[in-house]
Amino acid sequence: MKQILWFRRDLRITDSALLCYGKGEVLPIFIFDTNILNKLAKDDKRVTFIYQSVLKLKGQLQNIGLDLAIFHGNPKDIFELLQKKYNFDEVLCSCDFDSYARKRDSEIERIVPMRRFYDSYLIHPNEALKNDGTPYKVFTPFYKSLFYLWKSKKLEQFTLSQEMTQFSYQYERFPTLEDLGFLKQTLPDFLEKDASVLLEEFIPKLENYQEGRDYFSLDATSKLSVHLRFGLISPREIFNRINPIENGVFFIRELFWREFYSYILYHYPQSEFENFNQKKIIWSQNSDHFKAWCEGNTGVPIIDASMRYLNLTGLMSNRLRMIVASYLTKNLFLPWEWGEQYFALKLLDYDASSNIGSWQWGASTGADSVPYFRVFNPYTQSAKFDKDGVFIKSVLKELQEVDSKLLHTENGVQHNILLHYPKVLVDIKQSRQNAINRFKI
Repeated sequence: MKQILWFRRDLRITDSALLCYGKGEVLPIFIFDTNILNKLAKDDKRVTFIYQSVLKLKGQLQNIGLDLAIFHGNPKDIFELLQKKYNFDEVLCSCDFDSYARKRDSEIERIVPMRRFYDSYLIHPNEALKNDGTPYKVFTPFYKSLFYLWKSKKLEQFTLSQEMTQFSYQYERFPTLEDLGFLKQTLPDFLEKDASVLLEEFIPKLENYQEGRDYFSLDATSKLSVHLRFGLISPREIFNRINPIENGVFFIRELFWREFYSYILYHYPQSEFENFNQKKIIWSQNSDHFKAWCEGNTGVPIIDASMRYLNLTGLMSNRLRMIVASYLTKNLFLPWEWGEQYFALKLLDYDASSNIGSWQWGASTGADSVPYFRVFNPYTQSAKFDKDGVFIKSVLKELQEVDSKLLHTENGVQHNILLHYPKVLVDIKQSRQNAINRFKI
């Protein structure tokens, strides 16, 4: 038996399906996929993080008597070469369900048999269906149907197979970050920490997590989303640590929202490109407004601070994501797809299913999405969750001396003639009503 263990979004040796079901001679591999990399900017922070994580995985595999072969290129070409030369029996890998992943895996499966595992999530989407065999479209009944999971104290994790031997290969040869065409970036401090450390640091925050996570200047979140996205820790590991804790209920529910969005993309793959609820909407196509939103020049302080912070760091809290999404799709009435695609380029924790689901939620076009008449007022939101303007002023240095009340008042900043701050693009009340009227059509 000769297997390829294809690591993709599961860069770990703990709770690993690949290392549990590996048998015989195994060749663990990671591919820096040019089909993906060629679309990214050379200073993309995610590539630095992934590269460092892959090298870390290589070291961890060496510690258990294996190694990691690292490739750079088109997966189809790489598998054709490997199969022609070595004739492997099968490939073991984790599932992905976005359109590119489906197409890629279909091509690879014509070259060598594939065995897929769904270990980036808690369940396989076919494990949660209604009595009539159809998938849920609303989160709450989906969540309730999985009571047997969230009522469990512990979920079984994968153990390490004792039936693997290392396939003979030139493991010492692998590309540098520069060979990949990317520049090494300075990462946020928390990305230098192991996921297990971040998890333990988060435990004391659980008591105030449900409320605290919404306040932009508070350090109240887990910071685990990037590690979870690339599989440096599994959702089962997180679940098993947090679920027994009384204050962990709300966070676990959030973990199931991640499941729900993956579930929706699996069962409704067309939702990656079109409105899930099939509502026909004639969006504005104002590219100038979109450019201003992307650059953080909308004239609305909380929107501008959020977008500039995203562009600088690749980070944005969930509350801020909802606010900027509402502003783009309801006030500017621009297509949610534009925002989703921009976030795909910028977010460190970008995950196709969660991002698509969240954007459709905010645009009132998705599964169990916000009602079309619910439009976030960005000024009300910033007044509530950043009253003193701590977050806004930390990003928008030009507003540091401005009275915080003006940050939460429409055109408040613009009334200061000494500031050269962008004019607002649209009137909040009028644009809200316009969106409601257009959704009614």
